[in-house]
This record gives sequence, structure tokens and C-alpha cells, in this order.
Amino acid sequence: MPLIPPALDDRSYDDLVQEMLASIPAHTPEWTTPQTGDPGRTVIELFAWLADTILYRANLIPEKQRIAFLRLLGEPMQAASAATGIVSLSYADTSIATATTLVQGAAISGPPAFETLGEVDVLPVTAQTYVKVPLTDDQTASSATLLTGLGTLYGITGPLQGYTTTPVFPGNMADPVGVDVTGSLDSCLWIALMAGKPQNLAATRATLGGAAGEQILSLGFVPSLPLGDPLAGAGTLTPVPVTWQISGGTPGVYYSVAIAGDTTNGLTQPGVVSLILPQTADIGAPPNDVRSDVQAGVGNRPPRVDDPNVDASLVAWIRINVSSALTLNWAGVNAVQIDQRTTNTLTVIGVSSGAAGQVFSVTQTQIDPTTFQLDVDMPGLGYQLWQAVDDLAVLQGPVPAFVLDPEAGTVTFGNQMQGLIPPMGRRIRVRLMRYGGGSAGNLPAAALTKVTGNSTTGAAVSGLVVLQPVATTGGAEAETLDQAEQRIPSRLRHQERAVTASDYQSLVEEMPGGTVGRVEVLPLFKPQTRDTNAPGVVSVMVIPEEDGVQPPCPRADRTLLQSVYSYLDPKRPAASEMYVIGTEYVGIGISIAVEVITGFSLLQVGRQVELALRSYLWPLAPGGLNQTGWPLGRMVRSLELEVAVSKVPGVSEVNGLLLFQLAANGTYQPLPVDGNNRSELTLVSWQLPELLKVTVATGADQSNVQPDATLDTTTPNSGPNTVAVPVVTPDLC
Repeated sequence: MPLIPPALDDRSYDDLVQEMLASIPAHTPEWTTPQTGDPGRTVIELFAWLADTILYRANLIPEKQRIAFLRLLGEPMQAASAATGIVSLSYADTSIATATTLVQGAAISGPPAFETLGEVDVLPVTAQTYVKVPLTDDQTASSATLLTGLGTLYGITGPLQGYTTTPVFPGNMADPVGVDVTGSLDSCLWIALMAGKPQNLAATRATLGGAAGEQILSLGFVPSLPLGDPLAGAGTLTPVPVTWQISGGTPGVYYSVAIAGDTTNGLTQPGVVSLILPQTADIGAPPNDVRSDVQAGVGNRPPRVDDPNVDASLVAWIRINVSSALTLNWAGVNAVQIDQRTTNTLTVIGVSSGAAGQVFSVTQTQIDPTTFQLDVDMPGLGYQLWQAVDDLAVLQGPVPAFVLDPEAGTVTFGNQMQGLIPPMGRRIRVRLMRYGGGSAGNLPAAALTKVTGNSTTGAAVSGLVVLQPVATTGGAEAETLDQAEQRIPSRLRHQERAVTASDYQSLVEEMPGGTVGRVEVLPLFKPQTRDTNAPGVVSVMVIPEEDGVQPPCPRADRTLLQSVYSYLDPKRPAASEMYVIGTEYVGIGISIAVEVITGFSLLQVGRQVELALRSYLWPLAPGGLNQTGWPLGRMVRSLELEVAVSKVPGVSEVNGLLLFQLAANGTYQPLPVDGNNRSELTLVSWQLPELLKVTVATGADQSNVQPDATLDTTTPNSGPNTVAVPVVTPDLC
């Protein structure tokens, strides 16, 4: 039977009133009209209300026992996860030409509180990012005469390649599709640094150079990290080889800049790259107007921008040359990372009574344990930092330590045999703590706009605006008691170690802040070779959570795979070989003919038929026979799908159903049928079906109507040893 704590008394307020009214004839038969408003009826209702509140408190006893049991197990409930993101700062007054250093912990105001995670030099520049997009074959053919003339004009004797200057990340906002930097003509990302006003150009350059070239330019990056092969697996990504340069005043001259810090891990994750700018004399921008320099944009020069406002405000170009595949969702300047937490310092939380096992509340819940620091005022020594431990029972003797419950916001001290008791009458103080989190921190882009903070001198900084180019993600609510009770049995089984398949699955499902909708564990499966009998290998397939049943099916991106891999890696056996992979879908189409009951429209029934098929084949709940998602590797049978369609209201009969498989060339190929006109799609153990196209017809058997084909086009890249030549459209010439 289920282990559900019973209520000590399940009677409600109405039950108590009716029970007392029913007993009136036995005790006071002369009271025949106990109607609402009668004084006696009012007394009955008052006592029922009092009894109801007492029963409510009595029923909390099982709840208290549940909490006490969890505490005995030493398993506190998980704290809320904080959302994280990245923002770009700039001056509201564009006439400012000086820099300001904003220290860590600046408050970003929004629906929940955010703080900056690092120090940032806010430089008086804005940025526009460009790439040199090569001409397609058709464009090159149509521009052949123009390119020949440009070659003569520029004195180019060898091969040349035309390009168009393409601004990316318009409005300094993220591009959800991503910009392929290596697909550009020169494999470079060009960031134009511009002064707020053209008359401040010299002053802005002087600010960037500083007294001796010590200014820091903070460049924010959000890689898109696309997955070419969903079974490629996640692990430690190889940093992208990058050359960082800034333009000088002479055309074609660039200076290398040193990296002061990199939280992107080589452009493999969202973060900030801090560049040390050179002296003022080495910072400049060559002429970008073809009227002043006919060679503007040619060869290795910055991309030509035919906008006099941009040319008049150009301070310098940052050239980012990459040597391997890189796709970016966003890049910007004056960037800093943020998270959904608030910092408190030097907060006294109580005075020790000298008793064993003292528990103090730290006034806040959902605490980040990695930043929590606690002081105890020791006699003759002042405030001393004590050590946080997971369990006081493992300590030997009076060690100055405590246990933090980050979800409840409490600290517990020892009993002198396992952990030191704070001396009686001495204060307990939180030196530093950061707290916060929850799903409210998952904000869309452009939701955060204001910042308040201090400079390195302690002065308040004002006049800054915030640009949030990407959504903040990762926020999750604190664990509830019911969720903890569901988690504890599996936690006791696996003990934070991944050994069996169920251990891997339970650990991923328990991952704080995870957005995993389904986990499949494939023992002995090596994804790179598709070997299903590789000893010592385990593959963990994750499918992200997604609402609805519309295509495309949910696919894990590299960020999610990397998060799961990082979470599981320290928990797996040292001798095991683990891969965290996405899902390999097999695209299918379905054509079906149905008879529609009189009174139902084909359009309405067709939509319901399509919805029923998509729901049935969906990889997440309510897909599949058991409504937990289509089973991995399970065959798709046309007869089974006909049964699902026959249950749709308005369908009187299914006249035929055919399956089509999406081919490599983008067309749908019909699957073979047997003598009963049935077809089947066989899947291997790591595949799932993805329903891409549904065609519904009415009347006699018309299921041989083939779904529409889909084709993709690609953009060619330039060949080696070519000279880049800017090409503009005739209306700009």
C-alpha cells in the first residue's frame, strides 16, 4: 500500500456543523428550527470553526514527523537555483568620454534582484559587429563584370572574392539562429568601437589607452554551440583558437592584445573575455569611407561600412580571427555576467548560549553555500572564520565548524565532541552570504534595464543603462517536502554514485535547475561507432522539457549536455566510459484517408487527427502507449496509428494510412507495404520517430498522397588565397 501519512481527523468545518445539528434532537428536542442567523446556530458555527482550527494543527503532526525523519537522514531539501545571464553596460549620456570601474556586486534591478559577478571597466564606447559575407555563386556570376572592374581599380592581379559587409546582432541584441564566424570570408568577427559623439573621438581614444595602456575592454560572448551529430556526446570542449587584435591608425596594421581573463573557457560557453588595451598611440581606425580612401575594405582591412555616421565615430576595430568552427548568438562590449542573488555582509545572527547543538537562523533562505562565510567572536581573538562541513558527526573533537542548511537558512553547531561549541555570550556573525533564486529569475531578453553600484573609490555610480541581449536561464524553485520525499529513496539507493542504469537516471532527474524532460540510459552503447556491446561504456540520452507536441521534437543543445555531463562525471565509477548524448530522430511523414461523420468538418477533424498522431508519437509525455513518451527504438506500425486515429471524434472509419521516411535529399520516400497495405518503420535502439508532415484526406483510400518535400540550401564559402573586395548594391553606388 502507498506510504501516505493519514490525517488524524479528516472532518471539515461543514462536517462539524452538520454533525452538531444532527445531534440536536437527541439533546434539545424542543429546538426545532436551527436556521442560519439563529443565536444557537451561531454558537454551533463558532465551535465548529474553533474545532476546525484545532484539527488543522493536529493534522500537522504527521507533517512534522516527515520533516523530522528527513533531518534524521541528513538530507536537507535542495535550495532554489539562481538564474544567470550576461548584460552590457553603457552611459545614458553619450557625451561622456571617461571610463568608470564598477565593482563586483552591483545591483541589477528587475522583478527579482540580480547582481554582477565581476568587476567591469565601463568604457565610453558602443559597438556594432560586422562580418564579411562572401557572395554566393549566383551573386558572383551576376557581378562578374563589376568584380573585374574592381580588380582593375584596386590593382589586384590574382584571384579576388567579393563580399558584402553584414551587420550582425542588430540593436546589440542576440541572434537566436547564430552567426557562423568561420563561414565569413576571412573567418573574422569585426567589432567597431564607436564614440558616443564624433567630437569626442580623440578623448575616447585617450580614455581607452589610459595612462599606460592599462584599460580593460570586456567583451561578452554567447556561443550557440550547435550539435552536428546528436550522438557526438558531451565532454570537455576544445577551446577555439583565437587571435585578438586591435586596429591602429595605419591601414592594415593591427596590434595583438593580451587577455586579462576569460570566463568563456575559450569561447565554449557564455562569458566575458577581458582584453588589456594598448597605449593610445596604438589605437586607431583607418579611413572607412571610399571617398577618402579608395582601398577601404579591401584585403585585410576592416569591412567597408558606407555610413558616414559610423565612419565619423569610429574609435578602433577589434578583429577576432578564429581558426576553428565558431557560431555566436551574441557578442558585445562592456559586458558582465550576472546572477539572481543578493549579497549580505557582516550580519549578526545571534549570541551563543553555550549549549550543545545550537541552531541559528541567518535571516535569509535559499543561500549559496559556495559563498557563505561565518564568524564567531572568540575570546581574545575577535571574530574568527569557522569552517562549513557537511556532517558534524564525522568530526573528531572540538573543531571550529558548523553545518549550513542553505534551503532553510540555518546553521548548526556541534556538541564539543563533534564540533566546537561557540563560547557562551559570544556573537555569531555572517561575514558574507549570497542568497536568492527561483523560476522568477528566468526573464526574457531586454527585461533588465537599470543598475546601481559603486566604483573602486566607493563612490556611487549613476547614469549607466543596462542592455540584456539574451534571456536569463537556470532559475528553479526550492524543493518541496513532497519532492524531497520522492527523491530521498533514490538518494539512499545510489548514495551520490552512478553505478546502475537507474542510478544515472535518478541523478539526472534530481539535477538542480535542470530542464530535462526525459532520461534514457543505454548501457554498453558507444555513440561514436554505434556499437551496442562496448564493455565499460554507458551513454546517457537526455531530452529537454518542452510544452506542446508541435515539431520539431525537443533536442538537447550542447549547453544542456555539458551541464548533465559535468554533474554526472564526478559521480561515475573511475573505470567507466560515460557519454551524455542527444537524440537521433528519424523524420517521417504520414498520409491518411478517413471517413468523416456527418456534422463534422474535414478541417476540424483533420486538425484533430494530426494532433492525435503527433501526441501518440511524441517523445515526451503524453506520447506513446503508456503516455510517458514514445519508447526508444520501438517500431512504428501503420496499423497502430490507424487505431489511434480511429479514436478521434468525428472519424467514422480509417480508409488507409501510409508511412513515408524523410530521405537525405529532403524528399519523403514511401515505406514498403505488405499484402494488407500495412507498412512499418524499423528503428534501432537509440532512435526515435519525428513526425514532420501529415496529410489528411477524406473519402475513399487516398493515403498514397505524398507529403511535401523540404529542401535546404547552403551558402558557399570563399576559396584560399583570394583578396577580399567589398561589393555594394547599385542603389548605394
